[in-house]
Amino acid sequence: MKTSTDSGKAGGMTPLGSVREVVTYLSSYNTSPDGSGASGMGENVGIGFMYGPGFIVEVPVATEEVNQLMVTITDEDFAWAVLMRMCRQLQWKMMDPESGRTFG
Repeated sequence: MKTSTDSGKAGGMTPLGSVREVVTYLSSYNTSPDGSGASGMGENVGIGFMYGPGFIVEVPVATEEVNQLMVTITDEDFAWAVLMRMCRQLQWKMMDPESGRTFG
């Protein structure tokens, strides 16, 4: 799932916040980095991983502002309730890149 805010412009996205802000937001939902820092090899250059209940979040850390996150669900029973609450409270949207459906 990709997560972003809706800017009100056709096709536009409002940044979710700085990397530090996004980490703070996600920590309120029992989601945190594993402490290893950002990956620096291959196609994951500048990506930090955060782990939540039933999901993993990839955060681009090479930029000042985060425009989107990539969420991989590892346990649907735990993940959906947390992700839906997160999107509702933070006013973020999720999009399934395979179907194009949006949630939140």
